[in-house]
Amino acid sequence: MDVAFETDLSAAINRKIIKYIIINFLIIIVLSTFWFFGYFLAIIYTMLVFIYVKKKVKVIQKDYNSLLYYTKELAKGNFEEEIYLDLGIFNSLKTEFNNIKDGFEKAVKEETKSQNMKTELISNVSHDLKTPLTCIKNYIVLLQDDNLSEQDRHEYLFNLNQYTNRLTTLIEDLFEISKANSGNIKINPVELNIVELVEQAYAENQEFLQAKGLIAIKQIEKEEIFLLLDGDKTYRIFENLFTNIGKYAMPHSRVYIRVDEEEENVIIEITNVSEVQMNFTTDEITERFVRGDKSRHETGSGLGLAIAKSFTEIQGGTFKIDIDCDLFKVRIKFNKKANI
Repeated sequence: MDVAFETDLSAAINRKIIKYIIINFLIIIVLSTFWFFGYFLAIIYTMLVFIYVKKKVKVIQKDYNSLLYYTKELAKGNFEEEIYLDLGIFNSLKTEFNNIKDGFEKAVKEETKSQNMKTELISNVSHDLKTPLTCIKNYIVLLQDDNLSEQDRHEYLFNLNQYTNRLTTLIEDLFEISKANSGNIKINPVELNIVELVEQAYAENQEFLQAKGLIAIKQIEKEEIFLLLDGDKTYRIFENLFTNIGKYAMPHSRVYIRVDEEEENVIIEITNVSEVQMNFTTDEITERFVRGDKSRHETGSGLGLAIAKSFTEIQGGTFKIDIDCDLFKVRIKFNKKANI
Protein backbone atom coordinates (compact mmCIF):
# COMPACT_ATOMS: atom_id res chain seq x y z
CA MET A 1 0.00 0.00 0.00
CA ASP A 2 2.93 2.32 0.71
CA VAL A 3 4.27 1.69 -2.81
CA ALA A 4 0.80 2.25 -4.28
CA PHE A 5 0.29 5.54 -2.43
CA GLU A 6 3.77 6.81 -3.33
CA THR A 7 3.17 6.27 -7.06
CA ASP A 8 3.49 9.46 -9.07
CA LEU A 9 0.11 9.78 -10.81
CA SER A 10 1.30 12.79 -12.82
CA ALA A 11 3.44 10.48 -14.99
CA ALA A 12 1.64 9.42 -18.17
CA ILE A 13 2.83 5.80 -17.98
CA ASN A 14 1.53 5.41 -14.40
CA ARG A 15 -1.88 6.81 -15.32
CA LYS A 16 -2.10 4.41 -18.25
CA ILE A 17 -1.15 1.41 -16.07
CA ILE A 18 -3.75 2.36 -13.44
CA LYS A 19 -6.38 2.74 -16.15
CA TYR A 20 -5.73 -0.80 -17.43
CA ILE A 21 -5.72 -2.21 -13.87
CA ILE A 22 -9.08 -0.60 -13.10
CA ILE A 23 -10.57 -1.92 -16.36
CA ASN A 24 -9.21 -5.39 -15.58
CA PHE A 25 -10.59 -5.20 -12.01
CA LEU A 26 -14.07 -4.24 -13.24
CA ILE A 27 -14.06 -7.12 -15.76
CA ILE A 28 -13.09 -9.57 -12.98
CA ILE A 29 -15.93 -8.21 -10.80
CA VAL A 30 -18.39 -8.74 -13.65
CA LEU A 31 -17.13 -12.29 -14.32
CA SER A 32 -17.45 -13.23 -10.66
CA THR A 33 -21.22 -12.57 -10.79
CA PHE A 34 -21.74 -15.55 -13.17
CA TRP A 35 -20.68 -18.12 -10.54
CA PHE A 36 -19.56 -21.42 -12.20
CA PHE A 37 -20.19 -20.05 -15.70
CA GLY A 38 -17.75 -17.29 -14.76
CA TYR A 39 -14.88 -19.82 -14.84
CA PHE A 40 -15.58 -20.39 -18.53
CA LEU A 41 -15.74 -16.63 -19.15
CA ALA A 42 -12.50 -16.15 -17.20
CA ILE A 43 -10.73 -18.62 -19.52
CA ILE A 44 -11.99 -16.76 -22.59
CA TYR A 45 -11.02 -13.41 -21.03
CA THR A 46 -7.52 -14.72 -20.18
CA MET A 47 -7.05 -15.90 -23.78
CA LEU A 48 -8.17 -12.52 -25.11
CA VAL A 49 -5.78 -10.74 -22.76
CA PHE A 50 -2.98 -13.05 -23.90
CA ILE A 51 -3.71 -12.34 -27.59
CA TYR A 52 -3.92 -8.59 -26.93
CA VAL A 53 -0.66 -8.49 -24.91
CA LYS A 54 1.11 -10.68 -27.46
CA LYS A 55 0.04 -8.34 -30.26
CA LYS A 56 1.27 -5.32 -28.32
CA VAL A 57 4.58 -7.01 -27.49
CA LYS A 58 5.08 -7.90 -31.17
CA VAL A 59 4.56 -4.27 -32.14
CA ILE A 60 7.08 -3.14 -29.48
CA GLN A 61 9.51 -5.86 -30.59
CA LYS A 62 9.15 -4.77 -34.23
CA ASP A 63 9.76 -1.12 -33.32
CA TYR A 64 12.75 -2.14 -31.21
CA ASN A 65 14.23 -4.24 -34.02
CA SER A 66 13.78 -1.31 -36.42
CA LEU A 67 15.61 0.98 -34.03
CA LEU A 68 18.31 -1.67 -33.53
CA TYR A 69 18.74 -1.99 -37.32
CA TYR A 70 19.29 1.76 -37.76
CA THR A 71 21.70 1.75 -34.81
CA LYS A 72 23.77 -1.01 -36.42
CA GLU A 73 23.80 0.87 -39.73
CA LEU A 74 25.04 3.96 -37.92
CA ALA A 75 27.76 1.86 -36.25
CA LYS A 76 28.88 0.75 -39.75
CA GLY A 77 29.23 4.40 -40.78
CA ASN A 78 26.11 4.48 -42.94
CA PHE A 79 24.75 8.01 -42.44
CA GLU A 80 22.26 7.82 -45.31
CA GLU A 81 19.70 5.90 -43.25
CA GLU A 82 17.21 8.10 -41.43
CA ILE A 83 14.25 6.94 -39.37
CA TYR A 84 10.89 8.00 -40.76
CA LEU A 85 8.85 5.10 -39.31
CA ASP A 86 6.44 5.46 -36.41
CA LEU A 87 8.26 3.66 -33.58
CA GLY A 88 5.50 3.98 -31.02
CA ILE A 89 6.98 4.17 -27.53
CA PHE A 90 10.44 4.61 -29.09
CA ASN A 91 9.51 7.80 -30.97
CA SER A 92 11.41 9.96 -28.49
CA LEU A 93 14.48 7.78 -29.11
CA LYS A 94 13.92 8.17 -32.86
CA THR A 95 14.34 11.96 -32.56
CA GLU A 96 17.46 11.58 -30.43
CA PHE A 97 18.84 8.95 -32.83
CA ASN A 98 18.47 11.31 -35.81
CA ASN A 99 20.23 14.03 -33.79
CA ILE A 100 23.04 11.62 -32.89
CA LYS A 101 23.33 10.55 -36.53
CA ASP A 102 23.61 14.16 -37.67
CA GLY A 103 26.19 14.80 -34.94
CA PHE A 104 28.26 11.76 -35.92
CA GLU A 105 28.05 12.65 -39.60
CA LYS A 106 29.20 16.20 -38.89
CA ALA A 107 32.03 14.93 -36.68
CA VAL A 108 33.21 12.48 -39.35
CA LYS A 109 33.13 15.21 -42.02
CA GLU A 110 35.08 17.55 -39.76
CA GLU A 111 37.65 14.84 -39.04
CA THR A 112 37.95 14.03 -42.74
CA LYS A 113 38.36 17.72 -43.52
CA SER A 114 40.96 18.01 -40.77
CA GLN A 115 42.93 15.05 -42.14
CA ASN A 116 42.79 16.48 -45.66
CA MET A 117 43.96 19.84 -44.35
CA LYS A 118 46.87 18.18 -42.54
CA THR A 119 47.87 16.41 -45.75
CA GLU A 120 47.58 19.64 -47.72
CA LEU A 121 49.45 21.49 -44.98
CA ILE A 122 52.39 19.09 -45.18
CA SER A 123 52.39 19.36 -48.97
CA ASN A 124 52.28 23.17 -48.95
CA VAL A 125 54.86 23.51 -46.19
CA SER A 126 57.18 21.16 -48.05
CA HIS A 127 56.77 23.20 -51.24
CA ASP A 128 57.17 26.59 -49.58
CA LEU A 129 60.22 25.52 -47.57
CA LYS A 130 61.84 23.61 -50.41
CA THR A 131 61.81 26.52 -52.87
CA PRO A 132 63.85 29.06 -50.84
CA LEU A 133 66.09 26.33 -49.41
CA THR A 134 66.92 25.08 -52.91
CA CYS A 135 67.66 28.61 -54.08
CA ILE A 136 69.82 29.32 -51.02
CA LYS A 137 71.77 26.12 -51.64
CA ASN A 138 72.28 26.99 -55.32
CA TYR A 139 73.51 30.52 -54.58
CA ILE A 140 75.92 29.19 -51.96
CA VAL A 141 77.36 26.86 -54.60
CA LEU A 142 77.67 29.77 -57.06
CA LEU A 143 79.37 31.97 -54.44
CA GLN A 144 82.05 29.31 -53.93
CA ASP A 145 83.40 30.07 -57.42
CA ASP A 146 86.74 31.90 -56.97
CA ASN A 147 86.51 33.39 -60.49
CA LEU A 148 83.15 35.07 -59.78
CA SER A 149 83.06 38.77 -60.63
CA GLU A 150 82.37 41.31 -57.91
CA GLN A 151 79.16 42.41 -59.62
CA ASP A 152 77.81 38.85 -59.80
CA ARG A 153 78.87 38.24 -56.21
CA HIS A 154 76.84 41.24 -55.00
CA GLU A 155 73.87 40.15 -57.09
CA TYR A 156 74.00 36.61 -55.72
CA LEU A 157 74.36 37.87 -52.15
CA PHE A 158 71.35 40.15 -52.66
CA ASN A 159 69.24 37.26 -53.96
CA LEU A 160 70.52 35.01 -51.18
CA ASN A 161 69.44 37.60 -48.63
CA GLN A 162 65.98 37.82 -50.26
CA TYR A 163 65.42 34.06 -50.07
CA THR A 164 66.74 33.96 -46.49
CA ASN A 165 64.26 36.67 -45.47
CA ARG A 166 61.47 34.81 -47.23
CA LEU A 167 62.33 31.62 -45.38
CA THR A 168 62.54 33.48 -42.06
CA THR A 169 59.13 35.10 -42.65
CA LEU A 170 57.58 31.75 -43.53
CA ILE A 171 58.90 30.08 -40.37
CA GLU A 172 57.84 32.99 -38.14
CA ASP A 173 54.35 33.02 -39.70
CA LEU A 174 54.08 29.29 -39.20
CA PHE A 175 54.93 29.66 -35.51
CA GLU A 176 52.46 32.52 -35.12
CA ILE A 177 49.53 30.64 -36.65
CA SER A 178 50.39 27.48 -34.71
CA LYS A 179 50.42 29.37 -31.40
CA ALA A 180 47.19 31.19 -32.25
CA ASN A 181 45.37 27.98 -33.19
CA SER A 182 46.60 26.16 -30.10
CA GLY A 183 45.61 29.05 -27.81
CA ASN A 184 49.19 29.22 -26.52
CA ILE A 185 49.63 32.90 -27.29
CA LYS A 186 50.00 35.83 -24.92
CA ILE A 187 47.68 38.82 -25.34
CA ASN A 188 48.62 42.21 -23.87
CA PRO A 189 45.47 44.33 -24.06
CA VAL A 190 45.87 48.09 -23.89
CA GLU A 191 43.53 50.96 -24.68
CA LEU A 192 44.37 51.94 -28.24
CA ASN A 193 42.89 54.18 -30.91
CA ILE A 194 41.75 51.75 -33.61
CA VAL A 195 41.40 54.59 -36.18
CA GLU A 196 44.99 55.67 -35.66
CA LEU A 197 46.18 52.06 -35.89
CA VAL A 198 44.41 51.53 -39.25
CA GLU A 199 45.87 54.82 -40.53
CA GLN A 200 49.36 53.77 -39.36
CA ALA A 201 49.13 50.36 -41.05
CA TYR A 202 48.00 51.99 -44.29
CA ALA A 203 50.73 54.67 -44.13
CA GLU A 204 53.49 52.09 -43.69
CA ASN A 205 52.16 50.10 -46.66
CA GLN A 206 51.22 53.13 -48.77
CA GLU A 207 54.35 53.04 -50.92
CA PHE A 208 53.79 49.37 -51.69
CA LEU A 209 50.14 50.04 -52.63
CA GLN A 210 50.87 53.16 -54.69
CA ALA A 211 53.51 51.26 -56.67
CA LYS A 212 50.59 49.29 -58.09
CA GLY A 213 48.53 52.42 -58.71
CA LEU A 214 46.02 51.67 -55.95
CA ILE A 215 44.01 54.63 -54.67
CA ALA A 216 42.69 54.53 -51.10
CA ILE A 217 39.22 55.93 -50.40
CA LYS A 218 38.85 56.40 -46.64
CA GLN A 219 35.41 56.48 -45.07
CA ILE A 220 36.31 57.35 -41.50
CA GLU A 221 34.09 59.82 -39.67
CA LYS A 222 35.77 59.81 -36.24
CA GLU A 223 39.41 60.43 -35.46
CA GLU A 224 39.35 58.51 -32.19
CA ILE A 225 37.68 55.20 -31.31
CA PHE A 226 39.30 53.48 -28.35
CA LEU A 227 39.23 49.71 -27.83
CA LEU A 228 40.94 47.35 -25.42
CA LEU A 229 43.17 45.32 -27.79
CA ASP A 230 46.69 44.00 -28.20
CA GLY A 231 48.53 46.65 -30.22
CA ASP A 232 51.04 44.36 -31.97
CA LYS A 233 48.52 41.65 -32.85
CA THR A 234 45.92 44.15 -34.08
CA TYR A 235 48.48 46.01 -36.17
CA ARG A 236 49.51 42.70 -37.72
CA ILE A 237 45.88 42.12 -38.78
CA PHE A 238 45.74 45.31 -40.87
CA GLU A 239 49.32 44.96 -42.11
CA ASN A 240 48.49 41.51 -43.50
CA LEU A 241 45.31 42.82 -45.13
CA PHE A 242 47.11 45.69 -46.89
CA THR A 243 49.90 43.33 -47.95
CA ASN A 244 47.29 40.97 -49.37
CA ILE A 245 45.68 43.86 -51.28
CA GLY A 246 49.06 44.95 -52.67
CA LYS A 247 49.61 41.46 -54.07
CA TYR A 248 46.21 40.59 -55.47
CA ALA A 249 44.27 43.83 -56.12
CA MET A 250 43.59 45.02 -59.65
CA PRO A 251 46.25 47.61 -60.61
CA HIS A 252 45.03 51.23 -60.80
CA SER A 253 41.85 50.42 -58.90
CA ARG A 254 40.35 51.81 -55.70
CA VAL A 255 40.63 50.42 -52.18
CA TYR A 256 37.89 51.40 -49.74
CA ILE A 257 38.73 51.65 -46.04
CA ARG A 258 35.76 52.17 -43.70
CA VAL A 259 35.77 52.47 -39.92
CA ASP A 260 32.33 52.77 -38.37
CA GLU A 261 31.24 52.90 -34.74
CA GLU A 262 27.98 51.31 -33.67
CA GLU A 263 26.34 51.23 -30.25
CA GLU A 264 28.16 48.09 -29.09
CA ASN A 265 30.66 47.32 -31.88
CA VAL A 266 33.31 48.87 -34.08
CA ILE A 267 33.29 47.77 -37.73
CA ILE A 268 36.36 47.92 -39.99
CA GLU A 269 35.78 47.11 -43.67
CA ILE A 270 38.44 46.99 -46.37
CA THR A 271 37.23 46.42 -49.94
CA ASN A 272 39.14 45.99 -53.18
CA VAL A 273 38.78 44.53 -56.68
CA SER A 274 40.76 41.36 -57.34
CA GLU A 275 43.15 41.09 -60.27
CA VAL A 276 42.88 37.29 -60.45
CA GLN A 277 39.71 35.25 -60.66
CA MET A 278 38.61 34.27 -57.17
CA ASN A 279 37.87 30.57 -57.69
CA PHE A 280 37.73 29.79 -53.98
CA THR A 281 35.22 30.06 -51.17
CA THR A 282 35.32 32.49 -48.27
CA ASP A 283 36.20 29.60 -45.93
CA GLU A 284 39.01 28.26 -48.13
CA ILE A 285 40.87 31.57 -48.47
CA THR A 286 41.34 31.89 -44.70
CA GLU A 287 42.80 28.39 -44.37
CA ARG A 288 46.52 28.01 -43.84
CA PHE A 289 48.77 28.10 -46.94
CA VAL A 290 45.88 28.97 -49.28
CA ARG A 291 46.71 31.80 -51.66
CA GLY A 292 44.57 34.00 -53.85
CA ASP A 293 46.97 33.17 -56.68
CA LYS A 294 46.99 29.40 -56.91
CA SER A 295 49.73 29.47 -59.56
CA ARG A 296 52.07 30.80 -56.82
CA HIS A 297 53.45 33.62 -58.96
CA GLU A 298 53.23 35.91 -55.93
CA THR A 299 55.64 35.48 -53.05
CA GLY A 300 54.31 34.87 -49.57
CA SER A 301 53.53 32.12 -47.12
CA GLY A 302 49.79 31.85 -47.73
CA LEU A 303 49.29 32.52 -44.01
CA GLY A 304 48.40 36.23 -44.09
CA LEU A 305 44.62 35.97 -43.92
CA ALA A 306 44.75 32.95 -41.61
CA ILE A 307 46.88 34.94 -39.13
CA ALA A 308 44.61 38.00 -39.46
CA LYS A 309 41.54 35.88 -38.74
CA SER A 310 43.17 34.10 -35.78
CA PHE A 311 44.43 37.34 -34.22
CA THR A 312 40.96 38.86 -34.60
CA GLU A 313 39.15 35.93 -33.02
CA ILE A 314 41.51 35.50 -30.04
CA GLN A 315 40.67 39.11 -29.17
CA GLY A 316 36.94 38.44 -29.17
CA GLY A 317 36.31 39.84 -32.64
CA THR A 318 34.82 38.37 -35.82
CA PHE A 319 36.58 38.15 -39.18
CA LYS A 320 34.32 37.76 -42.21
CA ILE A 321 35.11 37.74 -45.92
CA ASP A 322 32.53 38.52 -48.62
CA ILE A 323 33.17 37.71 -52.27
CA ASP A 324 30.96 39.12 -55.03
CA CYS A 325 32.39 38.34 -58.49
CA ASP A 326 35.71 40.27 -58.42
CA LEU A 327 34.85 42.29 -55.31
CA PHE A 328 36.76 41.19 -52.20
CA LYS A 329 35.64 42.58 -48.84
CA VAL A 330 36.99 41.92 -45.36
CA ARG A 331 34.72 42.86 -42.44
CA ILE A 332 36.19 42.92 -38.94
CA LYS A 333 34.01 43.51 -35.89
CA PHE A 334 35.25 44.23 -32.40
CA ASN A 335 32.94 44.49 -29.41
CA LYS A 336 33.59 47.59 -27.30
CA LYS A 337 33.25 45.61 -24.08
CA ALA A 338 34.88 42.36 -25.22
CA ASN A 339 36.82 40.62 -22.46
CA ILE A 340 40.03 39.35 -24.06
